[in-house]
Amino acid sequence: MAERAEDRLADFTTDTRVLLLCALAVVIGGVGALLAYALLWLIDLITNAAFFQTLSAVHRSPSDNGLGYLVILVPIVGGIVIGFMARFGSEKIRGHGIPEALEAILIGRSRIQPNVAVLKPVSSAISIGTGGPFGAEGPIIMTGGAFGSLVGQLFHLSPAERKTLLVAGAAAGMSAVFATPIAAVLLAVELLLFEWKPRSFIPVSAASLVASTLRVPLLGAGPLFPVQMHSHLGAGILLEALGCGLIAGLLSGLLTTLVYAFEDLFGKLKIHWMWWPAIGGLCIGVGGLVDPRVLGVGYDIIRSLLQGKIQGPAAIGLLASKGLVWAVALGSGTSGGVLAPLLMMGGAIGAFEAQWIPAGDIGLWTMVSMAATMGGTMRSPLTAIIFTLELTNDTGALPALLCACVAAHAVTVLLMRRSILTEKIVRRGYHITREYSIDPLQLFRVKEMMDTNVPTIPASMGLKEFAERIERRDPALQRHQAYPILDAEGSLVGIITRGDLMRAMERGPVESQTVIDAGSTNLIVAHPDDLVQEAASKMIEHDIGRLVVVDPENPKRLVGYLGRPGVLGARLKPHQEENVREPGWLTRRQSRTSKRRPIGFRRKD
Repeated sequence: MAERAEDRLADFTTDTRVLLLCALAVVIGGVGALLAYALLWLIDLITNAAFFQTLSAVHRSPSDNGLGYLVILVPIVGGIVIGFMARFGSEKIRGHGIPEALEAILIGRSRIQPNVAVLKPVSSAISIGTGGPFGAEGPIIMTGGAFGSLVGQLFHLSPAERKTLLVAGAAAGMSAVFATPIAAVLLAVELLLFEWKPRSFIPVSAASLVASTLRVPLLGAGPLFPVQMHSHLGAGILLEALGCGLIAGLLSGLLTTLVYAFEDLFGKLKIHWMWWPAIGGLCIGVGGLVDPRVLGVGYDIIRSLLQGKIQGPAAIGLLASKGLVWAVALGSGTSGGVLAPLLMMGGAIGAFEAQWIPAGDIGLWTMVSMAATMGGTMRSPLTAIIFTLELTNDTGALPALLCACVAAHAVTVLLMRRSILTEKIVRRGYHITREYSIDPLQLFRVKEMMDTNVPTIPASMGLKEFAERIERRDPALQRHQAYPILDAEGSLVGIITRGDLMRAMERGPVESQTVIDAGSTNLIVAHPDDLVQEAASKMIEHDIGRLVVVDPENPKRLVGYLGRPGVLGARLKPHQEENVREPGWLTRRQSRTSKRRPIGFRRKD
């Protein structure tokens, strides 16, 4: 018993089942890399067929097409196909992937349907391949997550363990697409897991590492956007990074507002939603005719921004055209990711700002604003920092990235209630919070919250006498709703509640009954070293409002009583620490000074 209590009070609750999850995660990581390869291959195949009329999977940018005015038709056709797939296949393929993964985790017990695992990557490949201004990360996160969920459904696992495998698949897909294994794990922690436990962190890391390793023979080694390393970033550059971060935060809020404003506009249309992607495709086509750089994923455009080839008015024009087309297309409910577009738009505003910043170079401010826009919009600053480092291999820019991403994060947290990812979940009628903290019930033991001054009832007491004591409001019985019953030797033999008394009186005369007759002898107990969380779980499981606390070495020895007030008291302590402000040194000093001031004292001007 002592060893089990010691285990419960360890730093972590992880057990050997993490090894099973790791083994499954390794397989999921390998398949996730293959899925990423297949998705990128399919995108290139559809891009070549749609814009260059060739059957090839060689990567080409849709901005190089020579279709002229016919370019408008390509994304419209893609939108029509996606609309039909969503209408007659699965509506869950609509959107940018991460909110759907969040919904599966939080609402769907980490179960994703097999048809979504097939339809999501195909619809995303059609969307991006026909010019959609999206990234591949959202679809691959959903696709990898779907495969992880399917693997979890094959075995005898809990919903929490299925969640770990779902997120492992999502992290594997992102790691394989971008060659960013650490950022993929951080994204899982900041956005998908809603916990920080070795039980989930270790398998997710294993899947991400396997996918990153397999990416090299499949897609090539990283980094995806290598730049020349920066060094010796002084205080002046950090202040300028702070300013860039604040602007990026405002841009993040504007982009989020724009996306959902267009989604609301589409919701007011009198036509079925299956036609909305086609209308979004019309906007993409017109935008691609005006500025071909808005078409497709745009990795080549991001690379040009980092190299300083796009700057000044050209950069702000790219931001305006990409932002508008992306917001309309995403608001129409078509399929595609948000990460790559955020990198492009953030990089564009950084390239524009660079002309007004005396220190640093265009590449530095492009990279800083790119990371800050991503971190602010997704509210995942750590992911944005490490993601940018892994994309560029510029570790010297870390202080500037930290400054800008935290500033952007602060702006969006203060100005907006939800991020671009969680807003969609809320619009579906759910509520989530991303302030991860330890459950206060896991911080306290029963002995810290129990009542040791417990009123007890002798087993020989008649039920009538007990009822009379309750009726005359005996002070000893007023603090609780239940009372432990002790025999003549002082051993615990049962418990009686006021509800037990009422039921006994309804059944008939109570003169011949004792409290032990009306009470319960099948006791649900707690031990002093149990966590309050364990005790609360027992209360919920057995539908009772209190537990008697006994000595683990002698179950007949009563040591305390834990009721709902004790459980709520454990919950209240962190609340008080968060909200009750105590006077500081300066406040106390001012208070003492005012008390010593004589009556009638007037301060001279």
